[in-house]
Amino acid sequence: MARPHAASLVEDAFHRRSNALMRGRGWGTRTISHTGYGSQDFVRVLGRVLLSRLAEPPEVSVADGIIRDFRGTADGQRGWRAFVTAGAMNTPVRVSVGDRTIHTFSDRSGYIDVVIPDPGLAPGWRAVVIESEGGEPVEAAVLIIDRETRFGLISDIDDTVISTSLPRPMIAAWNTFVRQETARHLVPGMAPMYRTLIGENPGAPIFYLSTGAWNTAPTLTRFLKRHGYPAGPMLMTDWGPTNTGWFRSGQDHKVEALHRLAREFPNIRWLLVGDDGQHDPKIYGDFARDRPGVVEAIAIRELTPAEQVLSHGIPVSNEEFAPRVQRPVPVVRAPDGYGLERQLRAVRGGSSGHG
Repeated sequence: MARPHAASLVEDAFHRRSNALMRGRGWGTRTISHTGYGSQDFVRVLGRVLLSRLAEPPEVSVADGIIRDFRGTADGQRGWRAFVTAGAMNTPVRVSVGDRTIHTFSDRSGYIDVVIPDPGLAPGWRAVVIESEGGEPVEAAVLIIDRETRFGLISDIDDTVISTSLPRPMIAAWNTFVRQETARHLVPGMAPMYRTLIGENPGAPIFYLSTGAWNTAPTLTRFLKRHGYPAGPMLMTDWGPTNTGWFRSGQDHKVEALHRLAREFPNIRWLLVGDDGQHDPKIYGDFARDRPGVVEAIAIRELTPAEQVLSHGIPVSNEEFAPRVQRPVPVVRAPDGYGLERQLRAVRGGSSGHG
């Protein structure tokens, strides 16, 4: 086995020292639950264990999978607060699903990602319980997708549903760490389009796939809820060192997540929605090429020239990011959700639904 990258060794040493210092000062564990998902065959439970002076858990609405708020914080908080956290590494965790209890550990950054087979949960929004050693139990919402479901939606977040001017580092840092969450800008028409698609396909899931950090998930969830987006699991990533380098690859994260969903739900055909400001067209096109029959359509939100400059530093032609898709997978492009929905109706036979 290859030796871990120096970056991960340094980070692990820092976490061990800081964890020991905080625990020595009486800090306890607090669990943050993220929205999980599964089917009648499995459930994937997501969360994070933090070291904190506060023992109160976040409030969770199991009805729609929304993490309502962290107690004691306001909806208008500045984004940097989400990053001032200390993950509790290698902490024993119990996950309760019905009358079953599974024992696991948080990872080197405090994250929980565990798959439990045969959960015995009916389709719809359900709840599991996560309890870290020394902490209070918290409920985690999970979306159980019926085996008979045949349609699903996977959406990028940054510059697809909200305008964040990623990936330019300085602008991204400003949006993430400084500006209030209420200052983010909506992309017109995307929420109505998503509501229509999900409404016409009862039981269809929506996944929000982003290269953003897990720390921002509660803030983004509140934002999407406030502006009428359908509830669905978020698949984020953890910024920072890995066993192979200083930073995680956002592109690799998206590719791996897409292929994982294809394996977990082999009967679902996916509508993939992204933008032409990063690498979505290529990632989606390659995925459609590699997994014939899995992708129903690809919808690309076209950035304005100004947004392209913010995203890339120079305008980028559509041809450079043309999806590498072999027909018959339809690819539609428009600057907003209204245009995309009109085109999707045309290429999908005049209806957004497939039943």
